[in-house]
Parts: sequence; C-alpha cells; structure tokens
Amino acid sequence: MSHGTVIIGNGIAGITTARYLRKYSDQRIQVISSETPYFFSRTALMYVYMGHMKFEQIKPYEDWFWEKNKIELVQARVERLDVQTKKLILDTGESISYDKLVIATGSKPRFFGWKGQDLQGVQGLFSYQDLQLLEENTPRPYEEGHPTKKAVVVGGGLIGVELAEMLNTRAIDVTMLVRDGHFWGNVITENEGKWIGKHIEDHGVKLQLNTELKEILADDTGGVAGVLTGNDDKIDCQLVGLTTGVQPNIDFLKGSGIEINRGVMVDEKLRTNVADVYAAGDCAELRNPLPGRKAIEPVWYVGRMMGEALGRTLSGTDSPYLPGPWFNSAKFFDIEYMTYGTVSAKPAEGEDQFFWKQEGKNRFLTIAYEKESQKFLGINSFGIRLKHEFFDLALRKGWKIGRVVGHLKLANFDPEFSPKWFKKMGRDFTDQTGIAQDKPGLFKKNFA
Repeated sequence: MSHGTVIIGNGIAGITTARYLRKYSDQRIQVISSETPYFFSRTALMYVYMGHMKFEQIKPYEDWFWEKNKIELVQARVERLDVQTKKLILDTGESISYDKLVIATGSKPRFFGWKGQDLQGVQGLFSYQDLQLLEENTPRPYEEGHPTKKAVVVGGGLIGVELAEMLNTRAIDVTMLVRDGHFWGNVITENEGKWIGKHIEDHGVKLQLNTELKEILADDTGGVAGVLTGNDDKIDCQLVGLTTGVQPNIDFLKGSGIEINRGVMVDEKLRTNVADVYAAGDCAELRNPLPGRKAIEPVWYVGRMMGEALGRTLSGTDSPYLPGPWFNSAKFFDIEYMTYGTVSAKPAEGEDQFFWKQEGKNRFLTIAYEKESQKFLGINSFGIRLKHEFFDLALRKGWKIGRVVGHLKLANFDPEFSPKWFKKMGRDFTDQTGIAQDKPGLFKKNFA
C-alpha cells in the first residue's frame, strides 16, 4: 500500500512543497500541523492584531482548496518518529505511515534562560498561538481597566520592531532593550541603525541601546511587574516581549537518527542522512551553503524557494535548491527595507561602503563593494523601492560599482522618488570615492 508523502508543518515551506508536488504528481499528500487547520500568511499576523485585516483574509487559499486538490490536512502534533518503520506518532495517540517525509516545522522563539521568562505576560511573537496570547495580554484603547499599560520588548531586530509597532497601535507605552550601540547592530550599518532608531523613537517607542535583559520581575499574582537590566535599572511593565531571534523547531527529532545540528542537516537537494526524509524552510540547515548564503536562513522567501525545489524533486524531477544572490525585505513602521547581496554591519576586510541619504527624508541606502576590484557586493535600501531583477543580474554578472551606480535609476520603481535624486546620488558617490560611473542607457531595454 502506498502512503505517499507526509509533510510536517503547514507554513510556507511545507505548503509550497505540497502545491508543487500536486502540480506535477497525483501521489497522496498529507500535511500535519498543530498550529492552525489551514495555511495562513505568517507575515500578515501583525495586521490582524492592528485591525487592518481579519484572520480569514490572510489565508491565501479558500478552505475548499485543499480537498479539491487532494491535499489531506491533519491537525495534530508529531511527538516522535520511527524512521525504521516509517511511522509518525501523533499526540492524539494515532500513527501515520509515510513513503517519503518532509520536515518543515519552521522556527520557534529563542529564549536564553532568563529568570522570570516563564511568568504570565512574557511571550515571543511567531505563531498564531502567540498572537492569541498577545490579544489576551493587551487591551484595545477603548477597554477600561485592563492592566497592561507598559511593555518591554527585548531585542533590536525585525520581530522586535514589528511587536513594538503592534503594541503602539493600542496606546501601550513601549521600551525596547537593544544590546548593541545602534538598532539591529549585527545586521545593518551604524548610519542605517542611527536613522532607523530615530524613526522608531519618532513613533513614541523608547530605545535603550547598549542594554541587555538581566531578569524579569514578578508581581504577587505570578504576572510581570517589570524587568531588571544588565545595568541594574528597573523598568516597570506588565508585558515582556522576547524577540531575541528564532531557532529551528526540531526538538521532537532528538534520538530519531536524523542528523541535527542547529537545524536538520540537508544537502543541496534537501535530503537528510536518512533515506526518504527531507527538510525545508526555517528548520533546514544546509551542509554546504552557496557563497554569500548562510546555512540557516529563516526567511519567507527561502521557505518558498525550498518548497518549490523540493516539490519538483519529490515528483520525480531532481531540482537542487539554488537560491542565487541573497535578498530580503521588511518594514520599520512605514520605512520599507530591501537588501540585495551582502552589506556587512561593519565593513569587512577589503570592503568599502557608500552611504547616501535624501535631504529631509527618511530615504537612504548603503552600497558595498570591494576596494581593490571595485566589484559590487550588495545594497541596503530604506524607503526607496528598487527592483530585484536589476541587482540579481548585477550580482550574478559581477558588475563593478561604477556600472551599478551609473544605471541605478533603472532599478527604481518608486513613483515617489524622483529620478533627479539618482543624479545627485551619483555625483555624491563620485565626489566621495573618486570612482567614475558608467554612462547610463546600456541596460535600459531590460529595465525601462
């Protein structure tokens, strides 16, 4: 009897795998998840909280889609698996057999064993259950007598600023503890961190830089009374958001025989060390990541690309995961952020950086390049929408920085950013670096 493919996890990696497998195959597909019955857009959870959307509106597919496409959904949690018998043991007491297995269990918030981290009112922000808990712990502005008036968000990254924005919409006083000297200090540059930090503070959020969490203090009821920082300063609050990163959600695999490190170890075809077992998305750790890419990349785009490649492979067409140059996007309140290639938080050896900011606006960027060869390495753009295709080509072809800057206006798709600013940017670049630009127009046909 054929059991088909079983996928653990109904996030972007698991569901994309299922969709592409169904597109190219008629084999049986089962998707197991304990989070929600149906797939939803995780990146849109904040808009549900803020009242911009209803939860039903962030489900990309209607509920009937799954039955119509013969994708069986099982709402349960996998407690353990037996790779010898190819069986999954569920928390319901039932078991499911598989011919091929995909582990796509995603991430979970990463805590560091702080005293008080298990108190009521302490939480991360990743799952649908985290959203429900946040709804219980925080008031809407019109609710009287709710105890949550102040919150502390620990961590200066994307999830942290997202949570701060969410709480900001409910008139909750928010303080962010950032261990570095500027916001998101391990990812973006000092200039970028300075301006993003100012933008966050302009929205009423207090930033405490060079500050770490020491302890979460309890009240008489087992809830949160405040936090103690590494400087022994006390901050009163009723909610603590721990947004100090995520880690692969793979605890149930211990002792299974599947090789794990920080994540599930996989090769370029997303195969584990056990026959017929694969992994994709946040929980997958590549044995040999491509140059410019990390072994684990907990990003929506990565989950989607891995799912597409794996769906093709499982249907019979070997499709290695070949992601190309790094890219990502996010938002800091109303500043859009895009990154292509590699821009080091602090210039690496042999790397130089050009920073430019539009006068009087929250629009700025950093371009990185090799000093000696002048090879373009990457760009961070804040508040200026730039085309992925342009930088993907530039990075794949190894363009020099003069060519990139000379044609940068061809990458623009932001109607609010006038082309005249690219001329100003180009002049400033040449004045600061002494590097000449290519004359524009050479690639206009491709990027007009």
